[in-house]
Amino acid sequence: MTPKHDQMIRRVVIVGGGTAGWMAAAAFARLLNNGYTQITLVESEEIGTVGVGEATIPPIITFNQMLGLDENDFLAKTGGTFKLGIEFVDWGQRGERYFHPFGRHGQDLQGVHFHQLYLRERSRRALPDIADWSMSAMAARSGKFGRAKADARSPIRELFYAFHFDASLYARYLRGYAERGGVTRIEGRIDAVNLRPDDGYVESVTLADGRRIEGDLFIDCSGFRGLLIEEALETGYESYAQWLPCDRAVAAPCALPDPAEPDPFTRSTARDAGWQWRIPLQHRMGNGLVYCSDYLDAEAAEAQLLGSLEGEQLGDPRHLRFTAGRRRQSWNRNVVALGLSSGFLEPLESTSIHLVQAAIQRLVALFPDKRFDPAERDEFNRQMHDLYEDVRDFIILHYKATRRDDTPFWNRVRTMDVPDSLARKMDLWAGKGRLFREGYDLFSNPSWVAVCLGQGIVPDSWEPAVDALDENLVAQALEQMRAGYADVAARLPSHGDFLRMTAPSPLAPAMAKGRPADSGFDFARAPGGGTGNGPLL
Repeated sequence: MTPKHDQMIRRVVIVGGGTAGWMAAAAFARLLNNGYTQITLVESEEIGTVGVGEATIPPIITFNQMLGLDENDFLAKTGGTFKLGIEFVDWGQRGERYFHPFGRHGQDLQGVHFHQLYLRERSRRALPDIADWSMSAMAARSGKFGRAKADARSPIRELFYAFHFDASLYARYLRGYAERGGVTRIEGRIDAVNLRPDDGYVESVTLADGRRIEGDLFIDCSGFRGLLIEEALETGYESYAQWLPCDRAVAAPCALPDPAEPDPFTRSTARDAGWQWRIPLQHRMGNGLVYCSDYLDAEAAEAQLLGSLEGEQLGDPRHLRFTAGRRRQSWNRNVVALGLSSGFLEPLESTSIHLVQAAIQRLVALFPDKRFDPAERDEFNRQMHDLYEDVRDFIILHYKATRRDDTPFWNRVRTMDVPDSLARKMDLWAGKGRLFREGYDLFSNPSWVAVCLGQGIVPDSWEPAVDALDENLVAQALEQMRAGYADVAARLPSHGDFLRMTAPSPLAPAMAKGRPADSGFDFARAPGGGTGNGPLL
């Protein structure tokens, strides 16, 4: 038998740079620094990259911490801002808006979920939106931000966040990290993918100048084309277009309407044939229109986007074509696809970068040797399949849970059949507001609550366990919670001030360095800043 050390993967070749490629390179530089695994990344400056997103969700913090990145330095170098959630405009019905915050709503009481308490209480009296019981939503509404200290108590410790950043600058930032960690970058355009004749595994790639790059494991970050996973290995693609019919996008940056105070949230506005994103960075606003080409052509889409910009246009519009879906296998033979090579789901909930991160984490956990155990590959594919379908269902929910009937596009998605996995969740919600988190679900119950209630899908009733709690004491507890969140939000610094204190970007003159700031805000002893929950908790 071959000695164990001879079975180890010694050459990892990453095909393609961009966000996905350099995230993988940085992670491998950190986690595969074992003395025998060589990491090589091949990319060509002749081939442009498609940024997989400028908005993120909270797990990106874990990825950056794993690399040991300084959060303030990372934000300054990438023109980054903080993100507390997403504001949805005109999704349930024209003229309506709601907020999907990071983190939870309120506090559970005696084992009963907060949203169940809220459902009963709103049947007794008029209540504000459930976002009033979210620390992240209340801070976002006021344009505020703060980091909780490690020992801080609620409500401030419930302020969850992620980031907006320039994806190309993030890739550049990670490239520096990876190269310092020993990753070799090779400039060149790949002309051929060479397969082993006996088993069809990728043996090497040949560059335009004739150089041959051999490897044991290949990571395909070549974008939509899937140079290795699809063009060479013919893995196949599973389309989600029957539920997610948007298949085009056009993007263009503009100047910020208020350069000193970028909003700490993403905005998604429903349009006649799709939706528009708005992502504030320190130095510019990212804008894009995702749409269905059955109802809108590229010229009209571009005009619609450019006509809605809030500041001076800063770049030429970029048009993209895509089909929502995923590769039938993310790992095929000795090729693992990341990012757009693996699949594409529209960035409605800012999941593009997270799908890259999740695949990297699972690959490291199931890292193969040269035997490529099918059990490891199959487990990776199973987990990625479940994750893609979880995200798919949550995005479909936004379209299905609408009352809009004012355009053919919205009539189409409102009346469409949905996957059985989503139909079950929607049925359970419709009865008594029940939600169950399963398997590899990325979005927790508060996310489903925010979208369903925000788009007007109110359950018929609530769980019977709620009726075991005294109505007056529950009402008192809810008011105390709400007051606590509002009080803490009012005393946080503005988002712009916090950035100036901690992570001003040289790209943004309006973020000139202000006074020094502590790394966190402690409200543990402030009024409303203790538990903020009332006597029942």
